[in-house]
Amino acid sequence: MKNMTISAKLFIGATVTAGAVALASGLLQWESKDPVRWLWFLIIAAVASRLKVKLPGTTGTMSVNLPFILIALAELSFSETLVIAAVCAFVQGLPDKGRKLKPVQAAFNVSTLVVAVAGAGLVYTRAAGVPSLAAKSLLIALAGAAFLVADTLPVAGVIALTENFNLVKVWREMVELTFSYFALSAGIAAIATTARPYVGWQTPLLVLPVMIMTYVSYRRYFRVQAVAAIANLQFATLPAGAREKAQVEHY
Repeated sequence: MKNMTISAKLFIGATVTAGAVALASGLLQWESKDPVRWLWFLIIAAVASRLKVKLPGTTGTMSVNLPFILIALAELSFSETLVIAAVCAFVQGLPDKGRKLKPVQAAFNVSTLVVAVAGAGLVYTRAAGVPSLAAKSLLIALAGAAFLVADTLPVAGVIALTENFNLVKVWREMVELTFSYFALSAGIAAIATTARPYVGWQTPLLVLPVMIMTYVSYRRYFRVQAVAAIANLQFATLPAGAREKAQVEHY
């Protein structure tokens, strides 16, 4: 926080305030028809939150908890989903061994996800009132799109304000990097909610193996990308003659 600009600090403060208001509003209107089922969702989503990969070129991470949040949005109450989102964000942000938890960063991460869920929930609820959009799969797709915007914009905003980058460019790059994951998550959530009458409460447990494989795939892909980037950087710093020799030996 010491090296941040005033505008970045104000933006973080506004985001944390919005998240606190949204979470408090949900808690004040708490509703849970099946506490055991809600707890089951919470545990599975929290486990998925620890399966995270580092996004190339940033200090941020991406976990595979989104399908569970979207399923909860469709199957549980709004207040239950907000709490699940808050817990997921906190668990995802827990530092690895040897590092300390940063309270401001944790508060921002939790608030960003809570606000994103609130936005997605608003779209889901409003769209559900339109007869032509009654299908749950389409509603989840719309909620996923709203979540994508509400989840990535605040992060892009902080990066832009802190590093003095162009907001639109930073946000576009974030969306390009994570769009496939958001689309996959919305698709899995749509399939899971459609199968819910035939599967029952085991839905999140059946989704978990799929997201574990998704995590493994993304981790491998980003690791290969990082290695390639380092190799290209090292190659670019070689003298001209050495670069030509390296090219010849490669082919």
